[in-house]
Amino acid sequence: MLTLDFPGSRTLIDAIDAAVAKPTTHELTDSLRHSLCRLICDKTVTLPACVFEANADHYARRELYRSEEHGYCVVAMTWGPGQGTPIHDHDGMWCVEGVWNGALEIVQYELIEHDAQRYCFQSVGSIQAGAGSAGSLIPPHEYHSIRNPSDSAVTVSLHVYSGPMTRCSVFQPLPEDRWYGRNVRQLGLDRVH
Repeated sequence: MLTLDFPGSRTLIDAIDAAVAKPTTHELTDSLRHSLCRLICDKTVTLPACVFEANADHYARRELYRSEEHGYCVVAMTWGPGQGTPIHDHDGMWCVEGVWNGALEIVQYELIEHDAQRYCFQSVGSIQAGAGSAGSLIPPHEYHSIRNPSDSAVTVSLHVYSGPMTRCSVFQPLPEDRWYGRNVRQLGLDRVH
């Protein structure tokens, strides 16, 4: 179901539908990653103007499409200057993320160990992703943080999730080095207009 029609929406949906028909998650995410890069760079798709409007107090999540047939969701995220996330997961879902405009810094983490209350992470690299680039997360390798490194520009990214992303685990630092506490966060959506 398309939340709001926009130029090239059918082209975007057709590309995602073709990717989700692939037999494995790795083939699916590879295909989708390449399709997103191509669609962003050749300007075939024009996202709705509202996705370029930042919220002052949080990064915005706007659902553009939800496939009734395949179950995936397409969410545009708007990152104001300096806005970002703590370390989080995707609740066991695969995701392909493409930077539409601006830049994002993505830091990937490996879960080293955990007990009932604490999680120990180690950073395994960071990526500066610019417009036209895309990456994927496939569980169990899904722990990461994202932020807009600019102090003046708005960044927009497009995220395709295997299903509705309504919650995730977020990890906040504890006093002990590399240890984090886990909370489940319910995720909302900002209005598309």
